[in-house]
Amino acid sequence: MADSHIPHFHNTDGVDVILIGAREFMCVGALPPFDHPHIFIDMGDESEAVCPYCSTVFRYDPALEAAESKPAGCAYRPAA
Repeated sequence: MADSHIPHFHNTDGVDVILIGAREFMCVGALPPFDHPHIFIDMGDESEAVCPYCSTVFRYDPALEAAESKPAGCAYRPAA
């Protein structure tokens, strides 16, 4: 089992940019059942990444906790 939780984010509302507090995360596209394959994205040393499926722009914001987002509704917590 993994030692840490990978935060998941969605862009159901179609916002231009989602600020997130993690450089490693999962993009799910829109909320299920309209999601795309949940993919792992690693920004590495960059401060921005684009999802290759839905073209959502994610920007790292060190002021946020790992599972936080702006807009706040873009954080997704999948059922356990």
